[in-house]
Amino acid sequence: MIRVLFFGPVAERVGARQIEADFRQGLRWQDIYSELRARHGEAFSLVSIVAVNGRRVDEQDDAPLADGAEVVFMSAFSGG
Repeated sequence: MIRVLFFGPVAERVGARQIEADFRQGLRWQDIYSELRARHGEAFSLVSIVAVNGRRVDEQDDAPLADGAEVVFMSAFSGG
């Protein structure tokens, strides 16, 4: 299983802070993003930060996920 976490407004629009995605060989974070965006387009239009196992990633990071990986989707935030 892949643990998928949502933070801030992304979590609010998805209606959950965490879900599990089925692991399959060759699965990448981009695959999870695409599948969830199809179901939660409004929430995923806010995503600007993605992390895999605690490390921020971008489109260039396309290594397959390991079973048990954690993927985080969140929007940009600011604070003081």
